Amino acid sequence: MIRATAALILASSFVGLGGREARAKECTNPLVNTCINSDTYWPSPGPTRFATVGGTETVGEGQVGFGLMATYLSRPVILRVASPGPGGSNQYAVDNQVTGNFLFAYGLTPRLQLDFALPYTFVESGAGTSPLTGGESLHDTAVRDLRFGFAYALVPRERISPDAQAEKAPSSWSLAGRMTVSAPTGDSSDFAGERSAVFAPALAADYRYHVLFAGLEVGARLRPTTEFAGARVGSQLATGAGAGVDIIDHERLSLMLEGRAYVNFAEQHDTAQSAFGITSKPNGKSITPAEWLIALRSAPLLAGDISFIAGGGGPIPIGDAAITVPRFRFVLGAIYAPTARDTDGDGILDKNDFCPASAGKRTGERPGCPAEENEEKKP
Repeated sequence: MIRATAALILASSFVGLGGREARAKECTNPLVNTCINSDTYWPSPGPTRFATVGGTETVGEGQVGFGLMATYLSRPVILRVASPGPGGSNQYAVDNQVTGNFLFAYGLTPRLQLDFALPYTFVESGAGTSPLTGGESLHDTAVRDLRFGFAYALVPRERISPDAQAEKAPSSWSLAGRMTVSAPTGDSSDFAGERSAVFAPALAADYRYHVLFAGLEVGARLRPTTEFAGARVGSQLATGAGAGVDIIDHERLSLMLEGRAYVNFAEQHDTAQSAFGITSKPNGKSITPAEWLIALRSAPLLAGDISFIAGGGGPIPIGDAAITVPRFRFVLGAIYAPTARDTDGDGILDKNDFCPASAGKRTGERPGCPAEENEEKKP
């Protein structure tokens, strides 16, 4: 299964890269270039405490995790065009967009997890480049760039329940390294992908103190610079941070506040079209796409292996207005991430253990419970 999964990922990547050789030619016009990913939200497969900040835990060895994280965003790409009025007018190249990220994770070792994400836009609307070209607006749906990679627990978290961890040590932390690669498989005319592969290394840290927890992620998204009507997106410093509190114990309800920002290294341009062609000149400006989000999380099933996340947020105004920042975003997701927790160390995973806090036997009507308790339960 591991070889088949790896082969599928590699084959998909090479097909995407090979089948998009013409993409470089399609993505060179700085005025109508649509090879910019309108959605910067790349949720991480596997266990996670936050909606947007990468987690540090991995699924158990030999375990398969999967999930769906859906997001709605409003007006992430706005085009400023000349008009009879002063200063021009705004045209919404991407107006409304609903995208689902199908996430898959496989525990190759107790610390190493393979990741795969397949994003797809179910519904979208917008003018696209039609205000400039007079052509078609966006399509109703779009295939987006697939992503694959791995996560490795550098400082792993003990595979026990968070409540047991808090009793054992009030404060604890963990650290993981992540590597994600985005292949240019998205529809090139719908702001659904990049002009080339994107490499995204990152470090994610997690800290917990009793019912409080925090996360931090620092990384990069390495890509060639792409320009659309003067907005230039290139390599970025990617940062994210979050803080939360467990409102109800056993991960039944948590509240999180998160923020993320992408420091864009490419200088912005002013672009114009005339009878002599297209001009694109540096204007000395920079952009930092940034968003905040407040969310609720609940993991009431299978000892926390099944979790649900819902939240919403909007832009963080850092510097000049930035492309890919929506006026608001909503997130809704469900994830199955088997963490292989065994709190009492009896060899029976918490999700199958009737007494996860007390070591017991595999046999009996209540596996995982002490022998005397099983005896009491007999008719």
